[in-house]
Amino acid sequence: MFDYTVETSKNIDEAVQAVEECLKEENFGVLWNFDLKSKLKEKGVDFDTPYRVLEVCNPQEAHRVLSENLLVGYFLPCKIVIYEDKGTTKIGLPKPTSLIQMIQNDKIQAIAEDIEHRLISSIDKAI
Repeated sequence: MFDYTVETSKNIDEAVQAVEECLKEENFGVLWNFDLKSKLKEKGVDFDTPYRVLEVCNPQEAHRVLSENLLVGYFLPCKIVIYEDKGTTKIGLPKPTSLIQMIQNDKIQAIAEDIEHRLISSIDKAI
């Protein structure tokens, strides 16, 4: 699968806060907390599903992969989504290893594996 998705008993705001705190332990920061439902409503589109997109980054890791291949920037920053699906809050991300396979570079793949492990660990701690 290209994604890692789990369920939590927390509501959207609690889940966002928990994920942000756990990401800090891995030296990842949230660059942007995008409330998709609110933005679409602002644009006149009726979308009733609470849906947040966190764009997250670890500057040292970004530097490492970009120094290896600038095309990796197409996949940055990493995204973690938190949304409601049929009354259940879900937290997930596209797996960095799945995306990076397109670059076909073993060194970058190894870095992506480490980043993926750390992001998944952050999500698991947050649930």
